[in-house]
Amino acid sequence: MSDVKTVFMRPYTLKQLHTFLEVARQRSVSKAAQRLFVTQPAVSMQIRQLEDAFGVPLIEPLGRNIQLTQAGEAFLIHAQAAMGQLKNLEAQMAEHVGLKQGHIDLAVVSTAKYFVPMLLVRFKQLYPGVEVQLRIDNRENVLGLLARNEVDLVMMGRAPAHIDCVATAFASNPLAILAAPGHTLVRRKSLPFQVLADHVFVVREEGSGTRAAMERLFAANQTPLNKVMEMPSNETIKQAVMAGMGLSFLSLRTVRHELASGHIALVDIEGLPWLGHWYITHLNSKKLSPAARAFRDFLLEQGASLMDAWS
Repeated sequence: MSDVKTVFMRPYTLKQLHTFLEVARQRSVSKAAQRLFVTQPAVSMQIRQLEDAFGVPLIEPLGRNIQLTQAGEAFLIHAQAAMGQLKNLEAQMAEHVGLKQGHIDLAVVSTAKYFVPMLLVRFKQLYPGVEVQLRIDNRENVLGLLARNEVDLVMMGRAPAHIDCVATAFASNPLAILAAPGHTLVRRKSLPFQVLADHVFVVREEGSGTRAAMERLFAANQTPLNKVMEMPSNETIKQAVMAGMGLSFLSLRTVRHELASGHIALVDIEGLPWLGHWYITHLNSKKLSPAARAFRDFLLEQGASLMDAWS
């Protein structure tokens, strides 16, 4: 008789794979639970069932967070590849359905949250059978989703240079220096950029596209950027500016209400607003479903006019 034993692997689910990928990305069970809108015990159970299915531990504690085991690191590589292949499978099958129904995984940088709901409402009026799953994060994390083929489309303010992708501009993105209405610079006109060296700034966190654009602009004008505080959201920065904590550099599409009400003022700097663009982006190798193609075409045809009317 043969001494070879047959090993029966327990079944595992896509939900467990998705949970593992989020835990690996966040390096934290609690943070993954927040991102997935479930409880921490539910995430722990999904990971435990996945480990039981393969018979090896995939994560281990590291202080208050976790780290991947050696098996977990290997599992992560193949899980990411598998999820990317499943996205392509979904797009292929969607060809047989057309636009009567469909699903789009859309990721946008956090600044886009000020207008993307309006765009999605208009798109849903045209294609009511299409479901859109929206993820909002800073540029660095959104680029990670794009590179790993975890989303169909990405909306961002600058095309990535290190990822083989197709990025098409669909609307303008003006950015400018903002201040509290009583700030000393507000009433002065046509100021040289270098005057900003004498003032402090509230800035977005590392990994933010707005932060990167700001640093490039100050470097191009050979002006030091004096940061008084970093903050992780545009909303918090707007409150800090209104309170007089410092100046900031934000997309004008995020402050239309505050400018109109007079709670925030524009600083008149020569050469500003700086005009960037909004891009709709996907991997060059990505096979877009009919729904994803329809959303991309919708943005290229109507996105700019809708956003100009909205913000």
